Amino acid sequence: MHYRELGRTGWKVSTVSFGAWAIGGSWGEVDEAAAMATLHRALDLGVNFFDTADVYGDGRSERLIARLRAERSEPFHVATKAGRRLDPHVAGGYDRANLTAFVERSLVNLQVEAIDLLQLHCPPTPVYYMPEVFGVLDDLVRAGKLRHYGVSVEKVEEALKAIEYPGVQSVQVIYNIFRQRPAELLFRETLARRVGILARLPLSSGMLSGRLSAQSAFASDDHRSFNREGAAFDRGETFSGLAYDVGLQAVDALRPLVPPGWTMSQFALRWILMNEAVTCAIPGGRRPGQVDENMPAADLPPLSTETMAAVARVYADFARPQVHHRW
Repeated sequence: MHYRELGRTGWKVSTVSFGAWAIGGSWGEVDEAAAMATLHRALDLGVNFFDTADVYGDGRSERLIARLRAERSEPFHVATKAGRRLDPHVAGGYDRANLTAFVERSLVNLQVEAIDLLQLHCPPTPVYYMPEVFGVLDDLVRAGKLRHYGVSVEKVEEALKAIEYPGVQSVQVIYNIFRQRPAELLFRETLARRVGILARLPLSSGMLSGRLSAQSAFASDDHRSFNREGAAFDRGETFSGLAYDVGLQAVDALRPLVPPGWTMSQFALRWILMNEAVTCAIPGGRRPGQVDENMPAADLPPLSTETMAAVARVYADFARPQVHHRW
């Protein structure tokens, strides 16, 4: 495992870390024993950063991570998110009372006195133009409830506005082979400001595992079944916003580029880490075997210039027309 600095926190975090959405909910059923075995395996392989949210299984993934901390002695960092519990999810709900209540609930779920990193959870765009929201987060840091805070965004433009606030330490954004726009401008700005980048959906909801096909079936409670058109939340969170059949075609175009002995997942993760602005990729997993496959990507050699150019062509041919202008 390799480690990179996260913003100005002073932390060095594993370049392949762990996203806990899948063990919380919206990815089909996963039993608690399997979830815990998966978390333990990540720690075994050098992961020291776990990303979760208060709405993943209504706090389930936060509580599982608290259990992990109780069962292991190794130190690790936990990032969680707040805001999506609002109903309706509107900018006006991001006030002092609600944010404080969300933080207090997560402190209980995580069984800690201070949250390592709190992220606003893909709030409506107007929130980024409300300095009072970031003032509340500053106050929560001063009160000892948060160590640091950042944002999770849907759009590059939201991230560019967020990093104008001096307390923002990190930006979580969808960045993968099918979502390359963040590398155009955002990453240059985050590097200059020493803001960390957490690359979420690095495997594009499993599409970049190379295992999906036209015959793949998903459970009714799996977002890959119910959110393809954005019925439940932003469409870009499911298969990166790419039409399923187009994603399959793009994966087929990528297969010849994968070096011998590598899996498609490892190739996709190593591609992300080629950009120095990325602090870490945060693939999820519901089984220890998925962790066993993903984590070695941190130790693989760099991709060649020719391979990077070929990936750029695949993006231009398949993904760019559908996603580049939207996010």
